[in-house]
This record gives sequence, C-alpha cells and structure tokens, in this order.
Amino acid sequence: MAVTLVNPSGLPEIPIYRQVSVATGAKLIHVAGQVAWDADGTTVGHGDLAAQVEQCYLNVGTALAGVGATFADVVKLTMHVVDWQPDRMPLVLDGISRAAAKLGVTPAAPASLFGIVALDVPEHLVEVEAVAVLD
Repeated sequence: MAVTLVNPSGLPEIPIYRQVSVATGAKLIHVAGQVAWDADGTTVGHGDLAAQVEQCYLNVGTALAGVGATFADVVKLTMHVVDWQPDRMPLVLDGISRAAAKLGVTPAAPASLFGIVALDVPEHLVEVEAVAVLD
C-alpha cells in the first residue's frame, strides 16, 4: 500500500482523521473540489449540509475509482463549508458517516476544514477535494 496514516505521539488523536499520511507511491492524484452534484449535474440535498457532504464524498469516491484509486490511497482531504459555524460539525460528521457506509470505507486521511463565504453555485454548501497516491 502506498499510504500509511499515523497519529504521532505528542499530537491529539482526532476521531475522524489521522494527523499525518506517509506516501511512498509513484503516481500522484489530485481530485478537483467535488460539490453536491449527481452524475447529471443536479444538486443533491438543497439546504441540507449532511446530504451535501455525503454527496461530495461519494463524488470523490467516484473520481478516485475512475483512476484506479480508493479512499485508502488518499493522503489529504480538504473541505470548504459555506457559513461555517462549529455547531454544524455534527452535520458534517453525519454526512461523512453516511458516505463511508455506502462506500464501505473510513475516510481517515489528514483533513482540513475551512469556513468560506460562498461557492460558485449558490445552493452548494460544501466542496471536498482530495489528494491520493498510488504505487
């Protein structure tokens, strides 16, 4: 496997991701920010952050599969959430959990979450991008 996820001693353990990823593969994959569009370009989950997070993760999974990768190959996830407030974290976690259950994986790569003002499509509440490495 090209990716090892680690929680080094001296850093807090975060339940939904690891602090460090070590990649030893030769093929670097960058997945563009995925929003809550289905395959037809229709927004999923209008006004529902959890549903949109779920769709974003499913879209990342589809993008990875399209190049022979899975969430096990992901070394970094970045999430941008419109009008972020910390009390919305349970919705984010719910969306991730629902996507993980559908995908049969636990996305645990190091992750960053950024609160932003808006995305390019007003009904989109979240965007998720990924970097992966393959052998």
